[in-house]
Amino acid sequence: MHKLLLALPLTLALTGCDIIQQQMGIEDQGAKAAKVEAEGKAVGGACRHSGRAIEDCYAIYHWLPKAPVFAGWQEMDTYMRTNKIEEVEPQLPPPLPPGTRRKAVEEPAAAKTEKATDKASDKTADKAADKKTEKR
Repeated sequence: MHKLLLALPLTLALTGCDIIQQQMGIEDQGAKAAKVEAEGKAVGGACRHSGRAIEDCYAIYHWLPKAPVFAGWQEMDTYMRTNKIEEVEPQLPPPLPPGTRRKAVEEPAAAKTEKATDKASDKTADKAADKKTEKR
């Protein structure tokens, strides 16, 4: 009975180690490596399925190791050739290179002319108000 009472808190303390490590941001190196490898394989397979060259895939996902990306690309290539699957065209444009900014979404021409006329009428109203205050 006493052994059971001693074993229970010890068991609870040891099972909480994973939770404590997660809260502190400490990550198991083996689990982290497995996660990065799985991500690389998934990205490589997706790149091959979308018809991207392996070099483009390396450039876009530069933070992933090249070995798992290539392994995923190669597995998907074999799978697609075996099952005669065609490449799928990406619906989104390719991502911009680092350090570049996207242009603002252009508004329709009607909205632009509306805003321009509003600004012009605001300016003339402001000028008229200024003239009235100057005369006083």
